[in-house]
Amino acid sequence: MTFQKRRDALRLILTGSRCIRPGSVYDAISIRIAEDLGFEVGMFGGSVASLAVLGDPDATLITLTELAEQMRRMSRAAALPVLVDADHGYGNALNVRRTVEELETAGAAGLTIEDTLLPQAYGAEEPQLISVEEGVGKMKAAVHARADPALVIMGRTGTRGGGPSPSSLDGAIARAVAYEGTGVDALFFTGIKSRAELEAVSAATKLPIVLGGFPEEMIDLDYLANQRVRIALQGHTPFAAATLAVYETLKALRAGTAAKSLKGLASAELMGRLTRDADVKARGAEFLGLRK
Repeated sequence: MTFQKRRDALRLILTGSRCIRPGSVYDAISIRIAEDLGFEVGMFGGSVASLAVLGDPDATLITLTELAEQMRRMSRAAALPVLVDADHGYGNALNVRRTVEELETAGAAGLTIEDTLLPQAYGAEEPQLISVEEGVGKMKAAVHARADPALVIMGRTGTRGGGPSPSSLDGAIARAVAYEGTGVDALFFTGIKSRAELEAVSAATKLPIVLGGFPEEMIDLDYLANQRVRIALQGHTPFAAATLAVYETLKALRAGTAAKSLKGLASAELMGRLTRDADVKARGAEFLGLRK
């Protein structure tokens, strides 16, 4: 599947009438698992990117090059459309342009640009936001930078914020309305705390909505769809599950447990399917004269 087809698939989700849950992906195997299980879109979050590449928490330490290269690896491994958390675009509006260019060529189906002040300012205990004017400039730069018009660009406003302290619903709505005018394709909100807040956001805006970091009691896909929510994130638990599995396996091996006695391992059939072993053997037979 070409990159444009992946982007067209993401656009169909945004212009449709359903709300879907994406699969959290972070490397070549995880994206293949999500694709094989039938997820319609993958979410490559900034937190799991930092964990997968650096082993560090989400402290804005990963670089654009590292993020784009990990996206490139996933694009090669599977055709699942992926939405990438591009944080603040790794700098000012000109850096945002570069971010869009790199993620577009890496095969992202879509990306988000947020208005959080990153890296975290000295002495700031809580997240801070850039001005609305600077946020608008970043969104315009992102839209202007894409070479493929099918690439989806989402404007993200941080933690339901509206000023130096990210706490105002009215401020979040004002920012979303301003970002709508820049040509972005969707709006991404974090920190929506209730149905009343979501309904206020939906009533004041027009573009498709993506939600992250919302209460579990709001998870009613029909309700969310009626509020124009097209993608509702469900966190990055696959990475935590994988981490525990590796930890427990290494712990058991370190304690002297025989490898053949370990439980919970992927079968040879599953490993062969996820590594596309049959395809590799077929190519070896065709191009190298090897036996399948």
